[in-house]
Amino acid sequence: MTLRVLGVDPGLTRCGIGVVDIERNRRATMVAVGVVGTSAELTLDKRLLVIAKAIDEWLDLHKPDVVAVERVFSQMNVSTVMGVAQASGVVIAAAARRGIPVALHTPSEVKAAVTGSGSANKDAVTKLVTKILRLDAPPKPADAADALALALTHAWRAGNSMGAGNGSSAKDALTPAQRAWAEAEAKARRAR
Repeated sequence: MTLRVLGVDPGLTRCGIGVVDIERNRRATMVAVGVVGTSAELTLDKRLLVIAKAIDEWLDLHKPDVVAVERVFSQMNVSTVMGVAQASGVVIAAAARRGIPVALHTPSEVKAAVTGSGSANKDAVTKLVTKILRLDAPPKPADAADALALALTHAWRAGNSMGAGNGSSAKDALTPAQRAWAEAEAKARRAR
């Protein structure tokens, strides 16, 4: 069974969108990637409408099993947080209208899942996304690579049971990056 995940790196100026298929053996294949851009000269309602229409098209075209969205990070400046939160809300509502589950992942969870380090930089994430998905060239801009990384993160997180039945435990089936992500998630839960 293949799991299809639509990842979204939300933002008002650039909203990255990527679709990835993950097979039971954890082989990941990019289906589509893109960025929806809006001009700061448009009013907020018009900017959100552009994003909403694009997300509707992507959801209807690619029919994902789940949508993975970057969780708003509180240390951003307030105007950035508001724009990210507003774009996220549009995406979450579009998925909910279709009955598609939504998962939220923090930037450090995504970095840990893809690179093995929750403090990796954007270049490292892009490089590994390119390698994992066997792409000829890195997805550009970084928002596109981040959307693919979100999709991979969710698939691998959900994928703990994807390899079940092969005689090994789910922990043994994890890649080093997946183990690092699981450890980072466990540490974050203990800190709460």
